Amino acid sequence: MIEILEREFIYVWYYFYIQLRQIFVYWVFGIVCGSIISVFGKEKINNVFESIQNKHLGLFGVVPASILGIASPLCMYGTIPIAASFSQNGMRNDYIAAFMMSSILLNPQLMLYSAALGKTAFMIRFLSCAVCGIAAGGCVNIFFRDKAFFDFSKFGSAVNRDTDPNLFIRLIKNIGRNIKATGVYFAFGILLSALFQRYVSADKFSALFVNNEGFGVLMAATVGVPLYICGGGTIPLLIEWLNRGMSIGSAAAFMLTGPSTKITNIGALKIVLGAKSFIFYLAFVIIFSIITGAVVNLIF
Repeated sequence: MIEILEREFIYVWYYFYIQLRQIFVYWVFGIVCGSIISVFGKEKINNVFESIQNKHLGLFGVVPASILGIASPLCMYGTIPIAASFSQNGMRNDYIAAFMMSSILLNPQLMLYSAALGKTAFMIRFLSCAVCGIAAGGCVNIFFRDKAFFDFSKFGSAVNRDTDPNLFIRLIKNIGRNIKATGVYFAFGILLSALFQRYVSADKFSALFVNNEGFGVLMAATVGVPLYICGGGTIPLLIEWLNRGMSIGSAAAFMLTGPSTKITNIGALKIVLGAKSFIFYLAFVIIFSIITGAVVNLIF
């Protein structure tokens, strides 16, 4: 029995080590670049977003709002208080919706982690997240033009922890917080990938995701709801799934529903969305994810 356990440990460790070597550099690079943006670029991103309101772009303003949401390095609990301040200053709800939606889906750190998936998956992730933010803003403009969509009154103000007067020390502290916040999930994702490689047969995986692309998209969108814990932690799993034959459309669906329905993000959104708006949000996310997966499969 002990020999069997030792052998299985060696196998799992081998898969773990191979995955770690493949994506560790992306994780480190993502953390460093994300911290640089957070320390030196966060205020500039917020100022640019505020300026959109004054340019009278109309509905087209959801496009730059969505792009700026992706550029924002903040988590959902950091994004909402900023969105609340924008709302208090008269920012349109559709712009805020576009900014928040794309911010939920992608940030500079996760974008760099996703480079490990390859050029095609990387571009699909970026474009689908940007379009999702634009679509969210458009839907809020159409269906909630004369109705309240957000209620920021119950959410407290954001705590800025990048306050050290020495910019270098401030950056080091930010990097340390990012490592602490993502390191465990990153290692856990690699471990899940190693266990998947060792114990899930290619035939069973093929039956779920490869042989039927339509069902694979639906399955990936559904799996994204309970499985997604941390963006960096899912990268090893996605790499292995794509290597096993998962369609790029199924991966796209997973990359949209996962962060959109992550427990921490859902918890924050429940605070600022009423029951009707929250149901609308969930329906939008699921429908958009399935449609995106199907369209990506048709193209690729």
